[in-house]
Amino acid sequence: LDWWHADRYCDQRFAQLLFEPPDSEQASFSRLLQSHHIKGSVWLNERDGVLREPRWRRDHVVPVLVFGDKTDTKYVKVLSDFPELPAVTACAHLQWDTRTQEIATIFSYAVPAFINEFQLRGFVDEEGFVRFALIVHGHHSPYLPVFRADGQWHHFCVTWQQENGTWAIYADGKRRASASGLCAAGLSAPQAIYGQGTFIIGQDQDSLGGTFRAKESFSGNITDLHIWQKVLGAEQIEKVRSCWMVEQELVFGWSSNALEVESTVQEVTAQFLCPGPVEECRVFEVGSSGFRYTPCLQSLPFICRYRKDAYWQLKKAQLESSHSLVSRVNALAERSVIPENIFRSHVQDMNLSVALGTLDVLATVLREGETPVESSDLLAVLQLLKQVSDVEVQKGEELKILEQLGQYYVEVTELILEEQNIETWSSVSQVIRGPMAVVELCDRMVSLLAPLLTAGRTKITIQHGNVGLRRVTVKNMWFGYGSLQRCLTGRSSTAAFQDVAASDGGRKYLSTAVGTAVISSTLLSDYQEISTSVRYRLQHRIEVPRQGGLDGNFHVFLCLLLYVSPDAGGMWSTAGCSVVTSLPDSTACFCNHTTNFAVLLQVYEMQRTTKEELTLQTLTFIGCGVSFCALIVTFILFLAVGVPKSERTTVHKNLIFALAAAEALLMFSELAKANQVVCFMVTAFLHLFFMAAFSWMLVEGLLLWSKVVAVNMSEDRRMKFYYVTGWGLPAVIVGVTLATSFNKYVADSHCWLNVQTNVIWAFVGPVLFILAVNTFVLFRVVMVTVSSARRRSKMLTPNSSLENQIGIQIWATAKPVLVLLPVLGLTWVCGVLVHLSIIWAYVFIVLNSLQ
Repeated sequence: LDWWHADRYCDQRFAQLLFEPPDSEQASFSRLLQSHHIKGSVWLNERDGVLREPRWRRDHVVPVLVFGDKTDTKYVKVLSDFPELPAVTACAHLQWDTRTQEIATIFSYAVPAFINEFQLRGFVDEEGFVRFALIVHGHHSPYLPVFRADGQWHHFCVTWQQENGTWAIYADGKRRASASGLCAAGLSAPQAIYGQGTFIIGQDQDSLGGTFRAKESFSGNITDLHIWQKVLGAEQIEKVRSCWMVEQELVFGWSSNALEVESTVQEVTAQFLCPGPVEECRVFEVGSSGFRYTPCLQSLPFICRYRKDAYWQLKKAQLESSHSLVSRVNALAERSVIPENIFRSHVQDMNLSVALGTLDVLATVLREGETPVESSDLLAVLQLLKQVSDVEVQKGEELKILEQLGQYYVEVTELILEEQNIETWSSVSQVIRGPMAVVELCDRMVSLLAPLLTAGRTKITIQHGNVGLRRVTVKNMWFGYGSLQRCLTGRSSTAAFQDVAASDGGRKYLSTAVGTAVISSTLLSDYQEISTSVRYRLQHRIEVPRQGGLDGNFHVFLCLLLYVSPDAGGMWSTAGCSVVTSLPDSTACFCNHTTNFAVLLQVYEMQRTTKEELTLQTLTFIGCGVSFCALIVTFILFLAVGVPKSERTTVHKNLIFALAAAEALLMFSELAKANQVVCFMVTAFLHLFFMAAFSWMLVEGLLLWSKVVAVNMSEDRRMKFYYVTGWGLPAVIVGVTLATSFNKYVADSHCWLNVQTNVIWAFVGPVLFILAVNTFVLFRVVMVTVSSARRRSKMLTPNSSLENQIGIQIWATAKPVLVLLPVLGLTWVCGVLVHLSIIWAYVFIVLNSLQ
């Protein structure tokens, strides 16, 4: 079989393709195979990753140009206006005429300034390879071999870019040649390919649009020619080769309407089967005991490998079984739809209708619940599910059958996961490492539903009991807590959980349990899986306080990935996942790639009390309370005592108002958490007033600067500028943030900006800028103060001692620093040190709550 069918054959029998034997065993292993009359090459398993079978090969109807014998008359002109091309990619499918070895021109592009402006030529060499050469601005690359002259269809791409004159030639998805410096004239940089030229397929232009010569003409077939105004990458070229269009910067797309075809050139419409990916797989050479790679689609012998414990468990299940469930299914179906012998059964590729009928009967028998599910029955059902998940959906198949098949598949999955079958799962634990194997099968099955998605139907949901499938752009699955909980918290997995838990050295680990359902998420693009980051929230099966619970223990939620493999079952890992927010009833997680997810609840014995956290909260409330009272009293004094009106008092009053409003809201923001609308409003006003407070701190800095450095602006104009900065700027920042990030503005667990998204930078960014400006202002003020203090000291006390003068200068430095640090908001700088130690948290809260 080919590699994929061989791998599938072994997988369906609960085995694996042969792995590479150790060096010391290769010779004896080779002799063993020879004694069983096995010669040549046998397939080997891929240790480094799973090879994806090239499914969904597209077949599309396209116009094919047939150039017969070489003549000076046959040509096809592209009716397209070409712009100037600083970079270019041209791709096509080509069938080369192997009857001649003369040079042939696949295409030529000419402009008045350069007849050989852009051209691709080729010929067949003596060794039977087609060699290509690229011409740009009349400069010629060497002829290099690109594919065999075998009369088959081949795909090619040529790329060139103005920068360094870099060029490349691809054939059948692989880069065959590349270099730089093509068309670089002396020391001058290469020019872009000129626009508004004439593009001819099949002939070399010796004059603009004409003067063809028979010996340089093309002979063969060509289709799917596309030209882009950029260099395509290797992945994009692979997409184009498989007939998936890259629309960006496309200059010319293949179409009969855009071609002027000379009368002797045949134009035929053909159903063209696009090639799949070129994959090469490892083989073991029997006899030579060596290894090599060969195309995966080649048919070769293979060997299925069992672990000994799994093999004997399979044999035991086979011998001890009464086959009651399998017999009942076959009797209802009136034929043998499920083979009784797992080893001897010849597993064939199913079609949709056979799979649908078999699952229908199986679901009926399982639903009745009259026949107990024995070990061999469970294995036979899993073997059938593997077969069904490998069904190849043909184009034009009845989509209703496909959807019904998905429904039966989910139902059978749910029925074999029911709690009464837990002992049966345990009895085959060496063959199937727990029910997570079903998760992998469902993941394979859900990919078959892709044809159901259309422009009019963008979502599919199939559910039965605790198991379901859902497809949008993403394929999602969920497995209810009850389906998997017992199997996921067995002895084998407890050790793994403890390894995860051991990372927190500050507390004594007690236990771990799966706290939520298990979900799976995969993103598909053109039927191929691609990885992307994902954020998800899972509901806890019970409501658990994070700390201070009735048991006095500390509860931690971990976001987990579950890696599923046929051999190892499921393995937990925290790699790439983090907790966003953890509430008593649910946990939100962020993972940097898609796979199977769950949330683990870990219980720790408290070795540190909550006193420190309570102390921090108390200090915050007291500090903000004292500050609020002091600000109110100061504001009243400004109004009542009749302080003379000036820039300074106006700025002070605005800063006092903004800071008082912000601290009052902060003290009572915890009360707003219960109501989502109120919490949103509190967050918006907190953002506004804290931004305003910092803006007025910036104004305080600008005011100081105006006193230290002469500023040519009237007091009236300065005050207008200060009001715009103090209130206008915060209003704009808050307004723009709300307009662009309305749905992700508020954090999940408290009334403040969401720190898990970029929204927090709408506060942190301006604050860092203001602190930087005010730090510079403080430095300048201290310099001026020290300088003036030194001059005053020399004038008033010229004969004072050196120690006295140093003391005066130290006080002249310390006084503005102590006074201006809180006024300019520079105490907030120590916020960056809070994560280092609890001491810095105390320092930060004391300094800023008392600001």
